Amino acid sequence: MSMPPPQQPRSTGVVVGLAALGVFAYVVFNVVVGFIAVSLATPAVLGVAAGFLFLGAIGGGVGLLLVRTPWAKGLGLGLMIGWALVSIVSAGWCTGLNPGLYA
Repeated sequence: MSMPPPQQPRSTGVVVGLAALGVFAYVVFNVVVGFIAVSLATPAVLGVAAGFLFLGAIGGGVGLLLVRTPWAKGLGLGLMIGWALVSIVSAGWCTGLNPGLYA
């Protein structure tokens, strides 16, 4: 008689909790980068800040998803969700997506 394989513990709570933490972390990251970019306030600096925010959120999120542990998956999803939510709620003003920023 063979034994069934051991059950893996569910990590849904860890992923969801760290996704919420990732959203909060992105908002803090966005505020810090935004204040620095607005204090310099040239279109080139705003463009670099927008690229930095995008790469930090999406690139960092994908990188963390590739680690494939529950904490990294939650944090990576949270960063990407945070970038998307801030982009939608602010109509792209806070993430550099709105073309009116550069006019």
